[in-house]
Amino acid sequence: MSASAERRIAALRDEIHKHDHLYFVENNPQISDEQYDRLVAELRSLESRHPELITPDSPTQRVGERPLSGFKQVRHRVPMLSIDNTYSPDEVRDFDGRVRKLLEVSSIAYVVEPKIDGVAVALRYEAGALVLGATRGDGETGDDITQNVRVIRSIPLRLGGDAWPAVVEVRGEVYWPRKAFDETNRQREATGEPPFANPRNATAGTLKQLDARLVAPRKLAFIAHGVGEIDPLPAEVDRYWLMLDRLRGWGVPTNPHTRRFDDLEALLEFIAEWDAQRHKLAYATDGLVIKVDRFDYRDRLGNTSKSPRWCIAFKYAAEQAQTVVESVDFQVGKLGTITPVANLRPVLLAGTTVRRASLHNFEQVERLDIHIGDTVTIEKAGEIIPQVVSVDGAKRVPGARRVAPPSECPSCGGPVQKDENGVYLRCQNPSCGAQVVERLRFFCGRDQMDIEGAGVALIEALVAAKLVHGYADMFRLHERRDDLLKLERMGEKSVDNLLAGIDAAKSRSLARLLAALAIQHVGASTAEVIAEYFGSLTAIAAADESALQQVEGVGPEVAGSISRWFRSDAGQKTIAALQSAGVDPKQTRREIAADSPFAGKTVVVTGTLKNYSRSQIEDRLKSLGAKVSGSVSKKTAYVVYGDEAGSKLDKARELGVATLSEDEFEHMLTRS
Repeated sequence: MSASAERRIAALRDEIHKHDHLYFVENNPQISDEQYDRLVAELRSLESRHPELITPDSPTQRVGERPLSGFKQVRHRVPMLSIDNTYSPDEVRDFDGRVRKLLEVSSIAYVVEPKIDGVAVALRYEAGALVLGATRGDGETGDDITQNVRVIRSIPLRLGGDAWPAVVEVRGEVYWPRKAFDETNRQREATGEPPFANPRNATAGTLKQLDARLVAPRKLAFIAHGVGEIDPLPAEVDRYWLMLDRLRGWGVPTNPHTRRFDDLEALLEFIAEWDAQRHKLAYATDGLVIKVDRFDYRDRLGNTSKSPRWCIAFKYAAEQAQTVVESVDFQVGKLGTITPVANLRPVLLAGTTVRRASLHNFEQVERLDIHIGDTVTIEKAGEIIPQVVSVDGAKRVPGARRVAPPSECPSCGGPVQKDENGVYLRCQNPSCGAQVVERLRFFCGRDQMDIEGAGVALIEALVAAKLVHGYADMFRLHERRDDLLKLERMGEKSVDNLLAGIDAAKSRSLARLLAALAIQHVGASTAEVIAEYFGSLTAIAAADESALQQVEGVGPEVAGSISRWFRSDAGQKTIAALQSAGVDPKQTRREIAADSPFAGKTVVVTGTLKNYSRSQIEDRLKSLGAKVSGSVSKKTAYVVYGDEAGSKLDKARELGVATLSEDEFEHMLTRS
């Protein structure tokens, strides 16, 4: 064993842990993603040459290689009890009165934390190393989800600092940050999958995955809000406020919005002020948790059979409204997913008029027991998406008809089938008219093949007139010019514009074409890395699942989906038809200019540029080695802006991010 290799491995691990903490906990990255990746690559290379030096807390060991067969049950050493709720300042005063009476004291210091809408977990550290992650379960027993919590980058695999006890059990909330949740939903919609309904339920489902490789890309996060077993408890840490300081020193993320109050009225003022501030957070929160600070007071207060007497949750009322379900439509997506959508009597909710609400799937419909004509309560999930939360059965009209899943496709009448081990009902007919329209609409969209003039109305007309049945038919419309002129609102100029757009689409990149094919789990970023790796449709079609998984970021689920599509009869016919129509792009690995000022930098584009379309400027930036993002953060290096730039430019200036006009961007390139 090389002593120098051992020292270098230890140094690399410490440095990577430090940068994980700066990035995921402090939101203050100090190196670029490229530099970080180089550190991990060096560590992985050294460990491969010295496998005897690999330890469970190494950053390279976050993701396990094998799916679990099931979750083991673990018993909590200290029960994870639920917390009683309160909904008014008077009820908080009553809680304070009960606490003071039981303790026989005149005043109490409280610590107040945001109540994150996530999933409660316990993390057990022994000798500073993470050895167990468990769900709350029933409070006494939970599931062992160690493999899944290890991939959450804000959770340290080893405690930092020093002077930690032999056993430290940290309790907190795993949650899905709004930005990462929204991005995942955009990717799911782009690949034909139904979006997740809300971050909390999606987080719970993610933590129940048996394969941690499916958990890692979702970018969950963790914030501590308490402790379980601490052995031994440091004598000087006699209050929760001090324990939070210790946790931060050990590298455990805690909530920066936590406050301590000696005065009850000041605490109540904070509750009133926080109602507006909580909407600005990066996660959903529906209230605050109020906790007695002193540990000896907590011991004296004890617990009821289900809840501690020393804490209480103050919950803000969710904005809700009642309305009536007038009808339910069944929408068919491009991958055949049949989604029930409630048509509602218009009602004002959270500043907007709501007329429709997705019911997500038929298991949800059955759980709510929805009938046509029912009076329902709706609220906005995450204060964005309208959803039906309950049905007022007492107001149900006689003879109301239950909403039942269709026995056949509502569009084509074809067979339907529920996903194996899933909740979604899908039309099994790939020639279904609704699917064809949705697939073509997506294929022609601006972020895919970008065929100008091919909007939804035209695509519906083309399908109805039987001019187009699949993607390749779009590229043969030159032969059907006379038929195009017979369509409503299609004059000479409109037809010329459409055909010119189709000609332009033939030059789109392989990555754009691959993303446009609506293969499940394949969005723009996945298509980009696959296209650069294989270079042609023929090479991708020939690759098996093992070969596909050689591409960075492509796991077994994505590889399986791609392989099945290219080997299916429909997939093979689609590729052959496209190639026959002259659509067979090749793609070479992008060469990045060595002297590019944008290499490794995160860049955001906003507004309308004079000399570039959005896709052109993004392709240009990628060729310069930049990572193009859709949102501005402290990690953003530059914001390139054009006319009518809005909130992204404002946020960049607020954060002190460098901004470049289009002319300044070009000038920067000429100087490099």
